[in-house]
Amino acid sequence: MSSLNQSLLGTSKKASVEKRGHTISLLAVLLLAVTVVSIFVFISAKGLPLFFNDKVQLSQFFFGDQWSPGKTNEQGFSLVGVLPMLVGSTAVTLLALVMVTPLAIATGLFITELSPKIGKYILQPLLELLVGIPSVVYGFVGLSVVVPFMRNTFGGSGFGILAGGIVLAMMILPTVASMTVDALNRVPKHLKHSSLALGANEFQTMYRVTLRVAKPGILTGVVFGLARAFGEALAVQMVIGNAIVIPDSLVMPATTLTSVLTQGMGNTIMGTFENDALWTLAFILLFMSLVFNLIIKRISQKGQV
Repeated sequence: MSSLNQSLLGTSKKASVEKRGHTISLLAVLLLAVTVVSIFVFISAKGLPLFFNDKVQLSQFFFGDQWSPGKTNEQGFSLVGVLPMLVGSTAVTLLALVMVTPLAIATGLFITELSPKIGKYILQPLLELLVGIPSVVYGFVGLSVVVPFMRNTFGGSGFGILAGGIVLAMMILPTVASMTVDALNRVPKHLKHSSLALGANEFQTMYRVTLRVAKPGILTGVVFGLARAFGEALAVQMVIGNAIVIPDSLVMPATTLTSVLTQGMGNTIMGTFENDALWTLAFILLFMSLVFNLIIKRISQKGQV
């Protein structure tokens, strides 16, 4: 009897396993949270001294068009203007999104609505394969194909915003298209059947029902692609020309925040003014990533309502 009571009142083996599982999960979440917070604190501590210790003004930093840390202009202000990099990063990112968004939606509709068998067994595995290709491969393709094509078509060196936007579009298309396919697959079938039963044809149903219901998921994919494009460094650096100027055309060499950061970080000494300026670029990229994540979260919450 006493052994029966002991077995009933004691902790079972299954309960012990569940308790250990909960503990491991909690530790993993805490480790992840500490890591994220540490990254934010570390990069903020490295990036903000440019304004507080080195006394660089915000207007001078964000609206200046010359980047040469360590040198000063005639008025004695340091040449740390990031406007050319902001213009370059924004231009290549938006150009890539303009090219990718309609292609991703058309690909998603073909895979899910027009030809599900070919889409499921051929196109979707190809998209998943393309997602895993390293960015340096896209950069080599851009350097070998896109840049010569730009040079022969528009003249000049071939390096520039347009070449960078095309390479970025190739990179993020599989990601945005895959997320678009997932969003379209989540549209309830009874909504499509109801639309068809009311007399709408297949394309009217896709436009007025399927795309509208899947819009939050599609927008999430687009913003995810935007975040990846804005933070991409290597592939863009290989084809954009890396000229720190404000471009006046799409075929003129330019540069991005990530290109300047990756080129300069290994050539500066920790704690110097030049190094602080590069850490401030990293802080801007981190802040932009946070903004993109908040936008994705907001869109996802709106889609759940």
